[in-house]
Amino acid sequence: MRVVVVGASGNVGTSVLRSLAAEPAVDSVLGVCRRLPGLRLAKVEWQSADVASSPLEPLFAGADAVVHLAWLIQPGRDQQTVRAVNVDGSERVFRAVVAAGVPTLVYASSVGAYGRGPKHLRVDEGWPASGIPTSFYSRHKAEVETLLDRLEAERPELRVVRLRPGLIFKRDAASGIRRLFAGPLLPTALVRRGLIAAVPDVPRLAFQAVHSHDVGEAYRLALMGDARGAFNIAAEPVLDARELARALRARPVPVPAKALRAGAALSYALRLQPSEPGWVDMGLGVPLMDTTRARDELGWTPRSSATDALLELLDGLRHGAGIDTPPLEPGSAGPLRLREFASGLGARTG
Repeated sequence: MRVVVVGASGNVGTSVLRSLAAEPAVDSVLGVCRRLPGLRLAKVEWQSADVASSPLEPLFAGADAVVHLAWLIQPGRDQQTVRAVNVDGSERVFRAVVAAGVPTLVYASSVGAYGRGPKHLRVDEGWPASGIPTSFYSRHKAEVETLLDRLEAERPELRVVRLRPGLIFKRDAASGIRRLFAGPLLPTALVRRGLIAAVPDVPRLAFQAVHSHDVGEAYRLALMGDARGAFNIAAEPVLDARELARALRARPVPVPAKALRAGAALSYALRLQPSEPGWVDMGLGVPLMDTTRARDELGWTPRSSATDALLELLDGLRHGAGIDTPPLEPGSAGPLRLREFASGLGARTG
């Protein structure tokens, strides 16, 4: 079996490669990314390509499956660029899959594709994937889901799988996650249990997370079987103020949602951090997911709890952990931080 993984050098991509390298049924993997990494893995060869502009059909020729992970979170201040990759680039991938005659497409959707939903119960994959309008990430995920709906209707012979994970953490992605979401001012030496004094207790701020390696396994299982459709992917427990306070040995402090949103908007406007305030809207808006279908139909069971995945990420943040790929390169001080300031904090990809 030959698999092409588009967007293979990031947090999820490197975990997918890890799982596929250990799968006997997979003979070879082509990792496609904009900038070639130094990382070397069994069965994996690399090819540089940009989903927004490069010819893709030749890369997919002869493949048994394509896994589409390529996505831009930054530069959040340049909506034209991120949309060209996230929405238009995804459509180019889907067209190339059809043109190359690839029989299986597995796409990286997200909990962010869902419209506003409940936090007191779990929703299944039938909840509307209509997005949170004030979050560009969520809007783009919802738009691509609509493209896939159309593709499935036009090409019923194509097996399409969509994975919708919660937040995805692992130690080796820590430097990349910090650069994307927190920026160079985060005091990583203080990001540890016992030193974080308080966590915000915000109404509806409850989210789900999963270890990146467990997500990699979900992709492997989706490729190996004959499953179709969408699958929610998340580990227990739900990370709310109470669980975060317990895990971090911190104190929950009530904070109004409007104050949290206003703080995010102000710090973004002042270029103190790179995450636009729509991320807060998405976190407060999306529902909690039921993962029964993934467990029953894919046979997927996470090995790490959501809390353990978060604590592993925090340890990675403190130590500047990373991997030898451009999105995940290690480092948390000195010239690398100066380079982040020079990028305009959300104005460039890095």
